[in-house]
Amino acid sequence: MPRPKKIRHCQGRLCGKAFKPARIPLAELQHIPLLQDEVEALRLCDLQGLTQEQAGRHMGISRGTVQRILTAARRKVAQALVEGAALIMEDSPVLQTETEE
Repeated sequence: MPRPKKIRHCQGRLCGKAFKPARIPLAELQHIPLLQDEVEALRLCDLQGLTQEQAGRHMGISRGTVQRILTAARRKVAQALVEGAALIMEDSPVLQTETEE
């Protein structure tokens, strides 16, 4: 039995939003789910330039977990760009946003 996931602290709420190619209806596109913690890891590491260790401290998780989250998120973003798919923002299973605190 795996151990329970830690609460991941994320900023803001993106659930229900989508990023898709222009002029193609969402219903006609492949949907790729991008979890809230994946967006947060991308924001902290790639947009703000934090190290994975610093991002882990912000999110309340280990550096190794941030690395795994980033790898999954970058793969999904690359797949969406290359294949012309839609990224659908979804809630993470264990999540606490700063607006809820």
